[in-house]
Amino acid sequence: MSAVHSFFNKLSKTDGIFIAVALLCLLPIVSSPIALVLGFTLATFGLVPSQFNLAALTKKLLSYSIIGLGFGIQLDQAIEASKQGLGLIVASIFCTLLLGYILTKLLRIDQKTGHLIASGTAICGGSAIAAVAPAINAKDDQTSLALATVFVLNAIALFIFPVIGHYLEMSQHAFGTWAAIAIHDTSSVVGAAGAYGDEALKTATTLKLARALWIIPIAFLSALMFKGNSKKIGVPFFILFYCLAIGVAYLLPDFQSLYSAIFSMSKRVLVVCLFLIGSGITIQKLRAAGIQPLLLGVLLWVCIGGGSLAYIQLSS
Repeated sequence: MSAVHSFFNKLSKTDGIFIAVALLCLLPIVSSPIALVLGFTLATFGLVPSQFNLAALTKKLLSYSIIGLGFGIQLDQAIEASKQGLGLIVASIFCTLLLGYILTKLLRIDQKTGHLIASGTAICGGSAIAAVAPAINAKDDQTSLALATVFVLNAIALFIFPVIGHYLEMSQHAFGTWAAIAIHDTSSVVGAAGAYGDEALKTATTLKLARALWIIPIAFLSALMFKGNSKKIGVPFFILFYCLAIGVAYLLPDFQSLYSAIFSMSKRVLVVCLFLIGSGITIQKLRAAGIQPLLLGVLLWVCIGGGSLAYIQLSS
């Protein structure tokens, strides 16, 4: 008890406000978009503690929560969703990378920055950028610019995708598929799909992680293209543990109540992740994105979002 008391005594007013809002995000009254706005608001008013490594904390929490979501996914449904969406995943990835290469040339953007933005759009946002950047020996400013661009579009997607989905009266499965293909980061995919419904969440998570598996081959290809270092490619191990969680739930069905509790808790932790992500978005980062890189990101996003939406609507 004395250790806990000592810990709270060391907290400043800013720390207390930040922790209180983060804990508030665990409650059902806070949705994913609201959590993002709360984080951005605290960042804007300088109420984000500087001593916390929010990027590392967010990465760990996001990995753990995605693994937890695996316990709520049926194996047969996961296999079926992956089979149905495989063609769309592959086509969207390579079309986005090709279009990104062309637009980077036309907009006269730095080649590595353009490739990082295209990779983030094609696969899974910040995770893909983080994996590809060392493989092509990208500079810090090139990586930061790509990440800032993706952050901005992710924040927008979290708000507008559910609105568009409801306006078009998309089914849970159709919306989950669209979100997995057209939204960059896994956190925003899960946030938008979770706001739409549980079935959309399960479909989106399964397809998004199947799409995220392409990080490794794309990073290797990128290293070859830019004559970089293929030994610096990071492996997203949380995807393997996510698959393991699905397998455990399938092989040991007697603990369904426990799996449901883990799944529900994981959804709330994801909302906290979006709050932390919002806390890292500042006016300075938005300005750093610049006009041309942001224009590249928007054009790629419109193409992949519009193209996948048209395909899904015509197929359903």
